[in-house]
Amino acid sequence: YIIEWVTATRKPKEYKLDNEAQYIQFGASPRASINMNLAAKAVAFMDGREYVLPEDIKEVALDVMNHRIILNYEAEADNVRTKDIIKALLTKVPITK
Repeated sequence: YIIEWVTATRKPKEYKLDNEAQYIQFGASPRASINMNLAAKAVAFMDGREYVLPEDIKEVALDVMNHRIILNYEAEADNVRTKDIIKALLTKVPITK
């Protein structure tokens, strides 16, 4: 799920995220998936689990990804913030097993 999610930031049209695609200038790098995984593992550990759930990923997504997705000037003109894009991706990118 993490790899799919990070890939969706770079190739949003492939995930039918046309509305979000118009605002993303640069998506998250592959390294973002490493940091997302580490942060999600920390949340799982604090919850007493040895495995990560999609909810853990969603919990850390805003903090980990906020500075990793670069929006274009159109987003600024339309008052679209990075956290708006992240929230949309979290609801629209399907959870894979």
